[in-house]
Amino acid sequence: MALARFKDLCIDAVDPARLGGFWAAVLGLRVELSEDGDAVLRGDRPEQTVWVNRVPEPKTVKHRWHLDVHGSSPEDLEALGATVLDGRSFPWIVMADPEGGEFCLFRRDSVPAYRLYELSVDCTDHELVGRWWGDVLGARFSVDPSGFSFIEDVPGLPFEGIAFAAVPEPKTVKNRVHIDVVADDLEALLAAGATLLRPRDAEIGWDVLADPEGNEFCRFEST
Repeated sequence: MALARFKDLCIDAVDPARLGGFWAAVLGLRVELSEDGDAVLRGDRPEQTVWVNRVPEPKTVKHRWHLDVHGSSPEDLEALGATVLDGRSFPWIVMADPEGGEFCLFRRDSVPAYRLYELSVDCTDHELVGRWWGDVLGARFSVDPSGFSFIEDVPGLPFEGIAFAAVPEPKTVKNRVHIDVVADDLEALLAAGATLLRPRDAEIGWDVLADPEGNEFCRFEST
């Protein structure tokens, strides 16, 4: 049984207005700017929401969680402010957003209106992390012998799934991309292997947790 359900996606940004406008155009979402300087992207479903939150620190290391997107060509995304990092090594194209955040373009002959294809996660133990998230979200888990795991059929997920890839380097800094989940039983998440980094308090109305490899996520209660 699932311990949580996917709520939405969050991206850290030095300039939320600029990065929010970029990701709204890439993903096919509407952008709204708030008075505090943050941005929120909205689609036809609440689960398509993306929060673009201001942080003071710029990106310094390769994204450990990144977005994979549907698109017709890298040139279209370059016109929006993206940069091609590697267009030859893989069946997909590795690109960077205007703040240097990596993402992957999967070229399609027919591009859907909502263009987030999947999330990808770097892991030192992809099976452990993939299986953990599969259990938490009530998803179907599978392992590919080429070195990655995948969860799909995730209840409420507005994109195809989440891929977990093996990398040699451990996590070193706070992730700039994370997900929010809804879970009423905090103790069940902790018993399953999550770590509580910051409980809700007078400043925030959610709990900040981490998965078994330290990837941050936020836990909200259902309303």
